[in-house]
Amino acid sequence: MSTENVQGRGYQMSLPNPDLNPLNRLVGTWKVSGGAEGTVTYEWMEGKFFLIQHVDLKQYGNEVKGMEIIGHLQPFGEEPSKDIKSRYYDSMGNTFDYVYEMEGNLLTIWAGEKGSPACFKGTFSSDGNINTGAWVYPDGGGYESTMTRVK
Repeated sequence: MSTENVQGRGYQMSLPNPDLNPLNRLVGTWKVSGGAEGTVTYEWMEGKFFLIQHVDLKQYGNEVKGMEIIGHLQPFGEEPSKDIKSRYYDSMGNTFDYVYEMEGNLLTIWAGEKGSPACFKGTFSSDGNINTGAWVYPDGGGYESTMTRVK
């Protein structure tokens, strides 16, 4: 990773970790169907260190609106986290933490920490415009979810 000292600021400028590149597949607006219905939009924050997700869904009759910041955590003076982590903020004041992983066509999102029994696993179509999978919860619950790119 290339770094350059920024005088008088007490931090390092660096390049985004290349392990974020597979998340480019998420950039755009998606129609969500299944256990939650609506749209999500992903966009890179300037610098491409963080992916931002904007959420506008209905689930179980409730509006689910929020945003998620996805990338490597890097507390002041420390190295970036190994895992790609996120924090989701919703309009009801809740926050939820996740870990993202993309291996080939498989997107895995763990609730909490990597390896959690609560997770989403979804597979991208060959053209990358559909992701089909399911959220699974430790109590045996969950729901199917399909995202279809609309732009």
